[in-house]
Amino acid sequence: MQPTQFMDAVKSVLARDKRFDIGAYYFLKDALDFTVKRAMDNNDGQHRHVTASELLHGFRDLAMQEFGPMATTMMSEWGVKDCTDIGNMVFALIEEGAFGKQDSDTPEDFANLFSLHDTLAAPFLPKKPATSAS
Repeated sequence: MQPTQFMDAVKSVLARDKRFDIGAYYFLKDALDFTVKRAMDNNDGQHRHVTASELLHGFRDLAMQEFGPMATTMMSEWGVKDCTDIGNMVFALIEEGAFGKQDSDTPEDFANLFSLHDTLAAPFLPKKPATSAS
């Protein structure tokens, strides 16, 4: 998809649904590209469809890579609270023809797979000291 086509798709989504910031959609596109490349690297360079789980993990990993300890803040700024929100963005872009899907793909595939906030924050939280048994 050409960049202007993707931009038009995002503008169309935002015209009817303002829950998520424009930056979230562009980051989602980057996360999809990141995830597809990861899948290809693990599939002898062959392109294949990525699952909701793979995309969510790719989204999380790229967010941690790009934003580090600020990842939870960035998601909050963009209105992305959980995995279901990512699924909502994905399916809005599918409706616009910006993303593809298989017949078996559903928005429910994104529901509560993991706590987005917890997985983004956990690596950056201070470690709890070990307690000794008395």
